[in-house]
Amino acid sequence: MDPEKSAKETVLITGGGGYFGFRLGCTLHRMGVDIILFDVQNPPQEVPKGMRFIQGNICCLSEVEEAFQGVSCVFHIASYGMSGREQLDRKLIEDVNVKGTENVIRACRRRAVPRMVYTSTYNVVFGGQVIENGDESLPYLPLHLHPDHYSRTKSVAEKKVLEANSSALDGGEGVLRTCALRSAGIYGPGERRNLPRVVSYIEKGLFKFVYGDPRSLVEFVHVDNLVQAHILASEALKADKEHVASGQPYFISDGRPVNNFEFFRPLVEGLGYPFPTLRLPLLLIYSLAFLTEMVYFLVGRLYNFQPFLTRTEVYKTGVTHYFSLEKARRELGYEAQVFDFREVVEWFKAQGHGRKLKVCSLKDLFWNGVLVLLLATVVLAWLPTALALPF
Repeated sequence: MDPEKSAKETVLITGGGGYFGFRLGCTLHRMGVDIILFDVQNPPQEVPKGMRFIQGNICCLSEVEEAFQGVSCVFHIASYGMSGREQLDRKLIEDVNVKGTENVIRACRRRAVPRMVYTSTYNVVFGGQVIENGDESLPYLPLHLHPDHYSRTKSVAEKKVLEANSSALDGGEGVLRTCALRSAGIYGPGERRNLPRVVSYIEKGLFKFVYGDPRSLVEFVHVDNLVQAHILASEALKADKEHVASGQPYFISDGRPVNNFEFFRPLVEGLGYPFPTLRLPLLLIYSLAFLTEMVYFLVGRLYNFQPFLTRTEVYKTGVTHYFSLEKARRELGYEAQVFDFREVVEWFKAQGHGRKLKVCSLKDLFWNGVLVLLLATVVLAWLPTALALPF
């Protein structure tokens, strides 16, 4: 993004209080763009001078419309239900991901916002099937085949965003240009959703095994690569780029397919822990995840614990699915930069993490025991079936 061309632009970021939204906002701010961060929660860090934070809910149309006044581009990042126990709150997932997106589109039209970049996910086409070097010609996964409500609602929302492309803005001031970036799993120093959960499992001694085919490959994207892709996409919606991204989806990743567990090896060993050598069958872990979800539904109202794994997480981490970046390279000019886990490891160490003598609490002992009991139950139920299979 050219700072001289963008100096008078005002950009709004829904989900601007989150890890990626805040990082995107700070990058654009340093480039001379006026930034509005819009979120229900305050950012994790102090908002830099010159940036604005508006506390609001995308589920409330009036709050969205008020914040969108005078905005020239919206990055719609806000979503809910990506991982852990969040995946099990269907109503909130529906409200945020579908109703919230409808409100953002409506507000763009009413406030004559000409550009909107939507942060989507690989999951709109993936539901547990093997995909090798897939591209944007792949059809959406049928909604009834999605194993979780987050993926289902993100698919619905992406369709709405792309269908809104070229729709008229109120007041006869042109049309709305939209595109969608289908992101791989995000990592980077300070990431607050997935990596802390992984580290907590490591520190509690729960990371004792890996699962699935060691040749299975998945993808990740460093936060700064995803920032780059969003900025390029917003530029590619402009007239001087011939609106090349208008109405288009793009897969975005680091472009380096890797086994999920090998990807995390530098983090595990960098914090001083041994990497597991025990490998379990994918079906066994999927069954364990199913039982864990059932336990959550039974006792979650009394004790809102974090499920060890959900079924969707088993698919996303254990089944091969990776995609070509050719379209993003050709139309956006996207080139993934190479990052490693050293900065992530150093960030966690600076927060006091790393292997040390730790006394296990009664709470940890209890949930370790629950995990062992669930695993034993699944093994006993699964073993007769496995022994009966022809090999």
